[in-house]
Amino acid sequence: MSFPMATTGLYSSVVFGVFSSTQRFLGQLRHGDAAAAPSLADMTVASSVAGFVSVAIGTPVDLVKIRLQMQTQPYSKDVKLKPTAPGSPVYRGPIHCFWTILQKEGIAGIYRGTVAMLLRDVPGYCVYFIPYAVFCDWATPEGCISPSPFSVWLAGGVAGAISWGLCTPMDVVKSRLQADGVYLNQYKGTLDCILQSYQNEGLKVFFRGLTVNTVRGFPSSAAMFLGYELSLKAMKRGQTETNP
Repeated sequence: MSFPMATTGLYSSVVFGVFSSTQRFLGQLRHGDAAAAPSLADMTVASSVAGFVSVAIGTPVDLVKIRLQMQTQPYSKDVKLKPTAPGSPVYRGPIHCFWTILQKEGIAGIYRGTVAMLLRDVPGYCVYFIPYAVFCDWATPEGCISPSPFSVWLAGGVAGAISWGLCTPMDVVKSRLQADGVYLNQYKGTLDCILQSYQNEGLKVFFRGLTVNTVRGFPSSAAMFLGYELSLKAMKRGQTETNP
């Protein structure tokens, strides 16, 4: 958990920052006003850009997390770096895992599963930010300038559950590609992974973890959006008090 926890602030700030900045840029470009209400097309483009940029940070983090989660035995200095038994300890921690992959597999190894992650995150953030905006608008009473904290929390949770539920198939493929290469190299690429998984295990394999992803998506996204919106309000209030 240490590596994802240490990088989640950077990852989230990049995703939300790119999304907001792209929306403002499109508002200025299309309407001549960066503060103009974003259209559906603007949100779709901004979400796609955020998903594309997020892969640069998210792929190495997910790779390290998955490689460490595969280990079922404690690390020992006497272990070989290329064990053949699944679950054998290869890495003693996240930093060691990252540098070992970089040394043994290069930059390509660190970004293993990038295509699958792009196919997961680019559409995934579209069904993340857009439902959030829709539910926030629906839950905000007429006459109110901004949604209540509860509305933000609920909209964020629903958006997260929808996004993770729809992204589960590509998440399965991405995870399999990133896990591959520790004990054996089974897949040649994203398409080969999809075909082999389907041929060996059928269509249901792409929905493994669907319930867990959906249930996890609600509280994590609810907290993420609530923290984001409250932080923005606090910073705007601070700027107003500093520059009346």
